[in-house]
Amino acid sequence: MSPASYDAPFVTFEGIEGSGKTTQLRRLSAHLAAKNVPHIVTREPGGTPLADEIRKLILIPREETVFPETELLLYEAARAQHVRGFILPAILAGRAVLCDRFCDATTAYQGHSRGIAASVVEALNRFAAGGLLPDLTLLFDLAPETGFARIARRGRTPDRIERESLEFHRTVREGYLRLVDAHPGRVVRIDAAVPEEEVFQSVLRAVAQRFGW
Repeated sequence: MSPASYDAPFVTFEGIEGSGKTTQLRRLSAHLAAKNVPHIVTREPGGTPLADEIRKLILIPREETVFPETELLLYEAARAQHVRGFILPAILAGRAVLCDRFCDATTAYQGHSRGIAASVVEALNRFAAGGLLPDLTLLFDLAPETGFARIARRGRTPDRIERESLEFHRTVREGYLRLVDAHPGRVVRIDAAVPEEEVFQSVLRAVAQRFGW
C-alpha cells in the first residue's frame, strides 16, 4: 500500500533507547502546530486503548520468559489495531501522522537482534500494517553506551526492553543502520550524539526537503 495513495504524510521516528527520538518528535509537532499543519502524534506499541494494553504486556518486566516469537506477535497485534484504528483514519482525513517507532523497529529489534528470520518479520510487518509504509523515516543514530547513560539520568525504572544487555542494543543499532542502506529513499540517518538543537535542525532540513514544512 503506497503512502502516495493517501492525503497526508506519514513520518516515523526510529532509534535505540535513549536516542532522543521522542524529544525530537515533540519538537517537530510544536513546529508544525505553529505553522498550522494538521497532524497527530502517536507511538508504537500503543496508539489505541487496546494497543496500549498490549504495550504494557510487552514492556513490563516479568519473571516468566518472553520468547522472541511471542514478543514479535504481540508487537504485530498492537500494530494491526493501531494502523486500522488510528493511523489510517488520520491520514485519510488529511492529517499528517508523526509516529514514535513503526515496522522498522520490529525489523531491528525482533528481526536483527532477536534473530527471527527477516522473511518472517517482513511478512508479519506487511500483514499487520496492511502494507502501509512511512513516507519518511528519521533514524536517530546513537551509540548504546550514550543512550544508556541518558536513560540512567532520567531516574526511572527501565522497562523490559531497556533491561536487555548492551550487546543486544548494539545489535539493534546495527539492524537500524542496515535499513539506511536498504531504503535510502525513505530512511534518513540523523546523528543523535550532537546537541539537541543541532539534531532538531537536521530534522527540519529533512522534513522541509521532503514535504516543504
